[in-house]
Amino acid sequence: MSDQDAPPNPAEQYPRPPLPEQNQPHPGSGERMRPEPDHGETSYQGSGRLTGRVALITGADSGIGRAVALAFAREGADVAFCHLPEEQGDADTTVGLVEQAGRRALSVAGDLRDEEFCASLPGRCITGLGGLDILVNNAAYQMSQPDGLTAISTGQFDRVIRTNLYGMFWLTRAALPHLRPGASVINTASVQAYKPSPHLLDYAMTKAAIVAFTQGLALQLAPEGIRVNAVAPGPVWTPLIPATMDEEKVAHFGEQSPLGRAAQPAEMAPAYVFLASTGASYITGEILNATGGTPLP
Repeated sequence: MSDQDAPPNPAEQYPRPPLPEQNQPHPGSGERMRPEPDHGETSYQGSGRLTGRVALITGADSGIGRAVALAFAREGADVAFCHLPEEQGDADTTVGLVEQAGRRALSVAGDLRDEEFCASLPGRCITGLGGLDILVNNAAYQMSQPDGLTAISTGQFDRVIRTNLYGMFWLTRAALPHLRPGASVINTASVQAYKPSPHLLDYAMTKAAIVAFTQGLALQLAPEGIRVNAVAPGPVWTPLIPATMDEEKVAHFGEQSPLGRAAQPAEMAPAYVFLASTGASYITGEILNATGGTPLP
């Protein structure tokens, strides 16, 4: 194999720390990040693995969710997704990427902390796109608190729990009556579920709960032919990072990974495609680790 044909070195494929110091108000925007995240805009090539499917993704305006929406569309799926109202500009970009892939897109603004909003999403997806085959619970909230447990206010704790757990619970419960045999539920867990960072204690708690929810729901739904899995990313370069961490942490984000850098959202999307596809038909209750080499159970 010539050097020209060799695959890229994964340790050098994307920028390594130190990164430019930066911060943004929450929820942040990928377009204002330096370097801008890669969602697979120029690299992801589909092969028809999700042709004719309809997916509903939470938090697909940017980050991992946008990369998954783009990959699903290029694999042949129509995509509905939700986002916060203040993320409309980023959501419009995701809609454009899906439509450029020749698929239909539906974006819905709202807050996953609202039970009625969560309950309405499956119906909106079915009305707008004609079905629901894949549910991706991806949206999350975190806020770094370097001063520890006593610095976590009840307000912050409530927001983290309601966004990361209540939203997932309400939406999945509302989606179940519409899911047929062959459908797939994919949750976004995290390396934090197994190796919690002290400054992300409340966030890590929710990710551990997502692992338990995934494995328990997989057992419940296996007799119905509905698979439930999760992806556990390591550090990923998304707007959540400069919007929830101080500038020094941002500059060194990802250096703890054995590969020495944070992942790009585009590097997460293939895991979701695989778990949604018929190629994973005998896989359920699995946590697919995508941590850059950090070993997890």
